[in-house]
Amino acid sequence: MFVVKLSDCPEFLAGDHTLLRELLHPAKASAKVGYSLAHGIIKPGARSKRHRLASSEVYYFLAGRGRFWIGKESAEVEAGSVVYVPPQGEQWVENTRTANLEFLCLVDPAWKPEDETVTE
Repeated sequence: MFVVKLSDCPEFLAGDHTLLRELLHPAKASAKVGYSLAHGIIKPGARSKRHRLASSEVYYFLAGRGRFWIGKESAEVEAGSVVYVPPQGEQWVENTRTANLEFLCLVDPAWKPEDETVTE
């Protein structure tokens, strides 16, 4: 059985300026998966930098409200929203409220630093 607690995962500032905690990554855990899973926070009034990944991503929003961008398209997101980002989709998310915007992000295949390009 593989169990991890969010509080046991160190927080770090990702290249896109999102506060992340990596919950599951096949290179760092005994779980035999091909994807990675992270918990993210964007502080009130902040946004992630525009970036692209070679992998596809799925965001599931846990708390807060914001606006998610993929290229020139955008949509409001809030707790319960799910966003799919195709490989190479230029994306960013902004927190438009006064509370943290909190989400889970699944990356498939698993995130690798060389697969991410910050475009601003």
